[in-house]
Amino acid sequence: MIGEAPHALPPVTLVLGGAASGKSRFVQQLAETAGWPLLYVATARAGDAEMKARIARHRQERGDHWQTLEETHDLAGLLPAAAQGKAVVLIDCVTLWLSNLLLEDEDHLESSVWPAVEALLAVLDRLPAPVILVSNELGLSLVPENRLGRLFRDLAGKVNQRLAARADNVWLVTAGLPLALKQTR
Repeated sequence: MIGEAPHALPPVTLVLGGAASGKSRFVQQLAETAGWPLLYVATARAGDAEMKARIARHRQERGDHWQTLEETHDLAGLLPAAAQGKAVVLIDCVTLWLSNLLLEDEDHLESSVWPAVEALLAVLDRLPAPVILVSNELGLSLVPENRLGRLFRDLAGKVNQRLAARADNVWLVTAGLPLALKQTR
């Protein structure tokens, strides 16, 4: 998409899908239609060799024309300054961010996550660039066998609902095919 004329993106886009559904390819192409410069906000932690390789592969697929910032917790604190002068901000991914928050305070679990989610929702309206949020749709898979897994699945579903309510456009990607769920712009 490099070299194409920029297209206006709505202020907030949410892209949902399962693992290996084609979300990353879709959001990268969507973001690149907005023009340059591009900001990729990575929420993943490179905790083992496989994850480090996965992160490296995604970075290579994006190419050098993306600026990458890593933030595992304070998205609301990072975004206002980081979004300045950007054509689009891509946050990948909400579910990894939630996992980071959830595991940060295991004594309070879900209650420790909601203030960060509310702060993110509040900052979305003040950003100078469109934002694309990527999140996994976990509700279509098996019921987790343990309490923490079920809590995480339910929390991700509730957060996705809140983000979808706020988003101008919502997409679901499955088998590499994007389906528009909500389009207000």
